[in-house]
Amino acid sequence: MAFRFARCGLLARAALVMAAPAGVVSAGVVALASVPSLQAADTLTPAVATALHDAQTALASHAYDKARQAVDQAAAVSGLSAYDDYVITQMRAAVATQAGDTATAIAAYEKLMASSRTPASARNQMLMSEATMAYTAKNYAAASSAISRYLKVAGPNPQMQLLLVQSLYLQRDYAGVLRTVGPMVNADIAAGRKPGESVLQMQAASAVALKDADTASQAYAMLARYYGKKEYWALLLHELVTRSTIPDSLQLDVYRIRLAAGDSLQARDYMDMAEIALQQHLPQLACDLMAQGYTAGVLGTGAEAPRQARLRAMAEKAAADRKATSAADEQAALAQSGGDALFLVGYNAVLSGQAEHGLALMQQAITKGVSDPAVASLHLGLAQLQANQPKEAAATLGHITGKGPVYDIAQLWLLRLAQGQAPG
Repeated sequence: MAFRFARCGLLARAALVMAAPAGVVSAGVVALASVPSLQAADTLTPAVATALHDAQTALASHAYDKARQAVDQAAAVSGLSAYDDYVITQMRAAVATQAGDTATAIAAYEKLMASSRTPASARNQMLMSEATMAYTAKNYAAASSAISRYLKVAGPNPQMQLLLVQSLYLQRDYAGVLRTVGPMVNADIAAGRKPGESVLQMQAASAVALKDADTASQAYAMLARYYGKKEYWALLLHELVTRSTIPDSLQLDVYRIRLAAGDSLQARDYMDMAEIALQQHLPQLACDLMAQGYTAGVLGTGAEAPRQARLRAMAEKAAADRKATSAADEQAALAQSGGDALFLVGYNAVLSGQAEHGLALMQQAITKGVSDPAVASLHLGLAQLQANQPKEAAATLGHITGKGPVYDIAQLWLLRLAQGQAPG
């Protein structure tokens, strides 16, 4: 007596339910009994059908040992047909999956996927199941391999891509995380979607582990932009402050973005800012920064108060002297072939309240040519913010490209600008 697969309904209820990490992926149910490639003439050997029916009954009762024994009994029948072997493998996969026997389930899936009887759609579901089971079993290398295969044949899948990033991260393949996350984040941004918070977190952490300061800063910047949490700003500023690649010429700019972002600054920080501003021939900026320190109650108290007062007086005198010679300085700068001196004259004019004239001089200086165009663009953007020209400032800062501290600082100002902040 021959038993048709469809008639006995074997495995019709023995579906493979994948266990997925909470919030990551739920692959659903792979109903192996409904594989469309099975031909109507396919029949099971009676002894095989009986043993597999027993396996199905045991599986329904969660008697996994009995179910495995029944599957082994079916596999031991002599003279198995190709169809017998295929259905036995289906049941073995079902039992192993529900019993949590990941290794056996994955081996059965691989055998099923290699069979011509399994259609492409079922293969994709099996790959998804294999990946999810491997992840649940903390076999992250196997999970990564299965997910990569799935994405190659099935195409992009946000849940599986997230699972891949998690698998790579948990096996400390930080370079693999960065290779995977970059295109994902770019695709999200290009499509107008917000990149996943956990994806950006893993990108940042992986970059830190690899000492890739540029990528870490960009990841923190996106976290601050899209999620706006204080801890992301703190991480972003910490990453910027602790970078060894920040040149001395940009230390004042680091201080200023910290001040604008609400970072806690001490009296020594305000003194440093003022002293650097004086060294960079920006006395009015030194005055403004000292004034902020006094307004915040950080300066003007304690044993250092007299020294702070002397520095403030020095800055005020330097600002007055600069203003008195501004016309002569402008004429001398216009006569020079380069634009650095003219840029400085223009910046001081903006800081002193002559916004329109000063901005025109700064832009003229950039056209003539300056020693560091990126830094000049950064300072022009800050001057435009000072002049209450946020749209123009955003355009100027947005044109700063490439990796490095100037770009990172510009991006931070763009974030603050989006929140209606003014330069410190």
